[in-house]
Amino acid sequence: MKDLLRTNSSLHEGIEKLLNLQSKIESDASNKYLAMASWLDRNGYANTADYLYAQSEEERMHFLKIFKYITELGGIAITPTIGEVQQEFRSLKEVFEIALQNEIAVTHAINKIVAKCRAENDYATEEFMMWYVREQREEEKNARRALELFDLIDENAPSGKFELDREIAKIGAAV
Repeated sequence: MKDLLRTNSSLHEGIEKLLNLQSKIESDASNKYLAMASWLDRNGYANTADYLYAQSEEERMHFLKIFKYITELGGIAITPTIGEVQQEFRSLKEVFEIALQNEIAVTHAINKIVAKCRAENDYATEEFMMWYVREQREEEKNARRALELFDLIDENAPSGKFELDREIAKIGAAV
């Protein structure tokens, strides 16, 4: 059956592999944000937890969008396996340091797909991926903004953690 599907697909096999990898990356990001949100909830950061629960849902949507794109073009979308994710964090700041590192890694992976699309003259997939390029600018900006707040608000001040929890949650609302 795979050969039949492959002959009816306009999707280049190398690009299909990268898209399946990207769908896994997006699925993993959803799970990472879910674990972060759970940790935040357990540690009293309810507003920031809600922000990361929403981020988890957004990453799941990113995963499904790629997954469906692969099948729409006649490719074989691979359901990602769920791997272990970090459950415990040293601090609120560490959560966002990790989030920013993850978002930068996602940006690099997306850029790799776009470069492959250009090399293979796959204009449809390149155009599809431009949405992700724009989205990643926003994702990195939001993660950086969260970290900037730690420079503006003293976490060790009497109301510092409360203010950080409140202000980080506003990042998602401002989008």
